[in-house]
Amino acid sequence: MSITANWSYPTAIRFGAGRISEIADACAAAGISNPLLVTDRGLATMEITNRTLDLLETAGLGRAIFADVDPNPNEKNAEAGVKAYNDGGHDGVIAFGGGSGLDLGKLVAFLAGQTRPLWDFEDIGDWWTRADAEAIAPIVAVPTTAGTGSEVGRASVITNSLTQEKKIIFHPKFMPTIVICDPELTVGMPAFITAGTGLDAFAHCVEAFCSPHYHPMSQGIALEGMRLVKDYLPRAFADGTDLEARAHMMSAAAMGATAFQKGLGAIHALSHPIGAIHHTHHGTTNAVCMPAVLQFNRSAITDRMDQAASYLNIEGGFDGFCAYVDALNASLGIPGTLTELGIENPDIDRIVAGALNDPSTGGNPVEMTKENTRKLLLSCL
Repeated sequence: MSITANWSYPTAIRFGAGRISEIADACAAAGISNPLLVTDRGLATMEITNRTLDLLETAGLGRAIFADVDPNPNEKNAEAGVKAYNDGGHDGVIAFGGGSGLDLGKLVAFLAGQTRPLWDFEDIGDWWTRADAEAIAPIVAVPTTAGTGSEVGRASVITNSLTQEKKIIFHPKFMPTIVICDPELTVGMPAFITAGTGLDAFAHCVEAFCSPHYHPMSQGIALEGMRLVKDYLPRAFADGTDLEARAHMMSAAAMGATAFQKGLGAIHALSHPIGAIHHTHHGTTNAVCMPAVLQFNRSAITDRMDQAASYLNIEGGFDGFCAYVDALNASLGIPGTLTELGIENPDIDRIVAGALNDPSTGGNPVEMTKENTRKLLLSCL
């Protein structure tokens, strides 16, 4: 089955196999004539990246690349990226890759024309209004994984390397001007990355669906996103060349990020400090924490998850949904505990404090306190 479409929600999206061939046209449509492609170190020398640079060079757009991006990008990566952008006289960014490349690419486009320091734009209150909106460069986003959905997000998650805290930097113009979703770019993903990123998308949908905030559009998107993951992640995991499954997972990733405008919750509140301190894979950490968080929120989400289970054709309501999550994690090789993920002798108090400080706590259906968050974390170990 070939899936090709042009969407204008939540931004302009060119969706379909082979559409990376339109990268030069996408740059032209975004008003970019001298792009800087920002990606992570792992992708820098891969065939999909070189092919994209070849397309740019052939179109007369150069082949400038910045790849000094850590798996959990930080302010040092941002500073180096901005220098590369300004030194090269670039007029736009191609954010290319998984969450790290996409987040850092968007941040470079945002920061290159600003005069205030990075942390002045943290997602607190109206701090985003401090930015000079006219100085934000256009962004073309090209995801190469199906998980974070950062290609349709209005923020970047950046680690403060000094405090080892993940911070959210927000501005409405972080939203890329054009997105190219080409499932062929995800074919080379290792199975464990397919699993971790896919479960990140699932966590976004689950937490958005459970959030108590009012946003019926996000509610519907989250529910269908869960269905796509349920139906197609096992297929993508089993056969990385299954383009139909890869395409539906790219949709699910974008849907999760669109849906979580409604809110996230304790899964992300825990995984952000854990990832910042222990450098674990974000989506895999989410997956490990999910079963315990579902039980933590049980009193507030049973009816809602009964509805989700019915839509997903899962028998047993809330308990059936929880059993399904356990089975899905196991089938995808996800560790059963944070200890199995490699986290030994963690600083419990530090992680709890980081979780309670995380913006995701505000979307959790059950109020998170120092006491119950500590119990929740211990139950994940």
